[in-house]
Amino acid sequence: MLKTEKVLHLKTQRGRTVRAVREHYLREDVICGSPVCGICAREGKLLSEELTHYVVPDCQILQQYQEVFEFLDLRGIIIMQTAYQAVQHHRGRRQSKKLVSLLRDARHDCVLFPNEFQHHAYIPREMGESILDWQTRCIYNSCVWYYQHCQGKIPVVMVTEDESVVKKYSTETQGVYVISFQSYLETFWPELKGALELYKSLSESCQQQKIDSLEKNGKEYQEHLPLQVLEAGIKSGRFKQGILNVNKHRSQTEAFVRFLGLGDKDTDLHSDILIHGTKSRNRAVHGDLVVVELFPKSEWKGRTGALCENETDDKLMDTQPDVMPTGRVVGVLQRNWRDYVVTFPSKEESQTQGKNAQKILVTPWDYRIPRIRISTLQAETLQDFRVVVRIDSWESTSLYPNGHFVRVLGRIGDLEAEIATILVENSVNINPFSEAQLAEMPTNTAESPWQVMPEEGVRLDLRETHLVFSIDPKGCEDVDDTLSIRVLPSGYLELGVHIADVTHFVQPNTYTDIEAQSRATTYYLADRRYDMLPAILSADLCSLLGGMDRYAVSVIWELDSGTYEIRRVWYGRTIIRSSYKLSYEVAQQLLDGDLEPLNTDPELRPLSEDPNRLEQLLWAVDKLTEIASIIRSRRDKRGALELEGVEVRIQLGDKHSIDDLVPKQPLQVHETIAECMILANHWVAKKIWESFPQQALLRLHPPPRQEFFHELKECAMARGFSIDTRSNKALADSLDQANDPSDPLVNRLLRMMATQAMSNAQYFSTGSCREDEFYHYGLALDKYTHFTSPIRRYADIVVHRLLLAAVNCGPKDQLIGNKELEELCWHINERNRAAQHCQKQSTELFQCMFFKDKDPDTDQRCLCDAVIYGIRTNGVLLFIPRYGIKGAAYVRNTEGLVLSCEEDCNCQWKPGSLKRLSDRIVVTAEAAKTISYCLFDHVTVRIRIQCSRFHPYTIRLEITSNKPHSQDYLPSSPCVQLTRNELVIEVTRTAIESQLAEEEEAQVESREHYQEYKQTQGKTLYSLIEELWDLALLDVSGA
Repeated sequence: MLKTEKVLHLKTQRGRTVRAVREHYLREDVICGSPVCGICAREGKLLSEELTHYVVPDCQILQQYQEVFEFLDLRGIIIMQTAYQAVQHHRGRRQSKKLVSLLRDARHDCVLFPNEFQHHAYIPREMGESILDWQTRCIYNSCVWYYQHCQGKIPVVMVTEDESVVKKYSTETQGVYVISFQSYLETFWPELKGALELYKSLSESCQQQKIDSLEKNGKEYQEHLPLQVLEAGIKSGRFKQGILNVNKHRSQTEAFVRFLGLGDKDTDLHSDILIHGTKSRNRAVHGDLVVVELFPKSEWKGRTGALCENETDDKLMDTQPDVMPTGRVVGVLQRNWRDYVVTFPSKEESQTQGKNAQKILVTPWDYRIPRIRISTLQAETLQDFRVVVRIDSWESTSLYPNGHFVRVLGRIGDLEAEIATILVENSVNINPFSEAQLAEMPTNTAESPWQVMPEEGVRLDLRETHLVFSIDPKGCEDVDDTLSIRVLPSGYLELGVHIADVTHFVQPNTYTDIEAQSRATTYYLADRRYDMLPAILSADLCSLLGGMDRYAVSVIWELDSGTYEIRRVWYGRTIIRSSYKLSYEVAQQLLDGDLEPLNTDPELRPLSEDPNRLEQLLWAVDKLTEIASIIRSRRDKRGALELEGVEVRIQLGDKHSIDDLVPKQPLQVHETIAECMILANHWVAKKIWESFPQQALLRLHPPPRQEFFHELKECAMARGFSIDTRSNKALADSLDQANDPSDPLVNRLLRMMATQAMSNAQYFSTGSCREDEFYHYGLALDKYTHFTSPIRRYADIVVHRLLLAAVNCGPKDQLIGNKELEELCWHINERNRAAQHCQKQSTELFQCMFFKDKDPDTDQRCLCDAVIYGIRTNGVLLFIPRYGIKGAAYVRNTEGLVLSCEEDCNCQWKPGSLKRLSDRIVVTAEAAKTISYCLFDHVTVRIRIQCSRFHPYTIRLEITSNKPHSQDYLPSSPCVQLTRNELVIEVTRTAIESQLAEEEEAQVESREHYQEYKQTQGKTLYSLIEELWDLALLDVSGA
């Protein structure tokens, strides 16, 4: 081994030059990654053996055309360390992470070769030699070494964009070829048209960027300040830094920066910073980390309180009347550019964009993203398609950013294209599991069935001693958790939560583990799911199915039989056999004493002939519910919140048509299971923190910001209720008291508003936070984590490894440290947000598709009852219980007419005026009586769909009457105080009756025109949306 020193002058993405002196060790035994060399050990990732050549990109090629190498068909790629480091130093974290993912992905035939550590491949930089010349020379020398190392068995092709490099090296060494990247693609991969098109698109974008940098005609925006000035300004307090969030309803005028360091003692700001207008935004894009300069207080502005064209209910702060801190962007610290789905203008629109037909302004699907200029000759061909583009640059001389075409998703309006759009917009890239990942999986076939291995000795065998059963959504395939309850000989009770032992099959740093970490979660959409783990695990060997022997990780408590106080707890690996796989509905029936499932559920039929086993199951379900109720009441006393979310199940027909939208009906057994899972998560959190206080993965839920409760308080006040938000206990008590006996929807809507005011729960590493920051506001627990769903959450896999190491059932040397865990938590949090957005957007898509082909003027399903829960200056916000839909309705239209009601309560547009008060909006129309639309009034609305070529379909609501559509949404006896379950049943009763009537009518109608909405995996997967409470804001009250 030879020791040398390297002096590096590195330029960061922010423009700062850093001098670094590094010890440099050169070795002879660096593994090459080629299977044909016959010298190196065959370790780690290897290139394919069936290749005709290897290709090596130089630094510029890898930086500018890295996307091209993402094509799976491009094989035999060797990334030299020199080029890899150039990407790290000049292209920033995002592109570096993509390159790392590319190298790790077993599907891509590429390897990283550390050429700067190989004694003969590396050459030092000469005096006066430019960094680019040295990088090129070093990579070429490494190519020569590689060819000779492989004994000339396979040629090596170096690709570059520099013609002088081609001339200099193309004939220097036989077997090592140096050619342009375009020539390489055209010669070696002529069938890969997509790769060549992407290359040309990127090349045109680079050329356009150079042209724009040379054209200094006039600046549309101010130049960003140098990094040194930004850093000094942040340190002195003159500037603030934070993430830019563009208001999707007013994307041209309103954006907000939630600056970092909100709680610092040096700042007197207590709200976001308003960025008004695109000029003040100064080329920053939604999601960028920006630096902001505040305007003088005399120039501060307030948020707009009026409805706009695409108004929904994104946040409950739209009516804030006061001015707020306002400023402008003076610099961008980190770009958050990603793939964007866009639509080309129509032929008529493109003709108005200018004389250069190659440059086209495309409109992003996301309202928050500005139009993007790309160069293409395919605009007319692609005008009816959803297309993916990427932003390359945004110069101060240009009104719009420059980008390039990447790929086509599908036709506008096609279901698969719209689903693909949702996935791309949330950066969800789900490819089939690779052969390398599947090769790590165990087999379970009829010829070779999988079996547990009791002789392991480290597992407690519960198969003959415990009645274990699961309660899950109907048709659930990935059963993570099971339960058990029994009376011990001592008279105490034993409660067990048994979770699938995924870590037995998924070892750290394997291909499967790396892929699961990248996905971080299972993605549930309205009609399908994308699993985090291969199906052999998620739906088979890790799924705790009835009658199957399975490995589990268990938490078992010994409880006092009278008070249910916990006396002791045990953690460890177990073997279980679930006796019953119950659905929520069946478990609720058994809990209510209804034994009809014994006749209808094949799994339960044997119980009708075995009274002892039936009695045992009924006692277990009843006792679990009783224990869960006591545990919940204890959390309630500490301030646990019972919140409300909008959950809609997409009901699919026989031919996969969208038959109905059914709001989920909460059951008592839902709360029973949730409480048991919360208990397990809480106790596991305490255990792993005690054992690993600096590197435990926990989950915190910070207290919400008080200004987010503004509209909740105003709405409650309209009905005479006072909401105390000083603590979670005060809030919970206030919501419990805010019951209107005449309308149960009032309390439900108030809880929904409280839910929207909540902060997001987040994973974190305990080494990065103080212990007093661990608190979970929604659950009222001092420590909390996620342990109960390792099949669909990677965080749970990490927690399982920590727990098993803590109880000496797993290795400690493979646990990740605080810094790495902190980065992993950031990634998982980001992926969880993406999963929630995918779920929400796919549900909205199906809601729109359900109404799209219905005539709103004649179809009674488009006419329904709605409740007002928000007042704006020109309209109201509405909630439709029948379909779980939220939306806005105007009471003054764009022509200035107001919505007046006649004596028959039907509404018409007339000249008049509006007056907005805190709890109502008053309409005064000519030749008509004055009417008011008050908070919590029931009105009749008509549902229409607004279709758009560029953006997602949206639901439009029109008020047709100021009276309820049906009194059946209200309880029949206003004097009776209903329980929560009775309340929900009463609220949804009419919806169910309406659904049955529609089904009877639909039997005689043709459903062929619904075929365009055909789903994949429809039979059981649509029902899994019932489980999505764990991904939504109900996380604050669930497992």
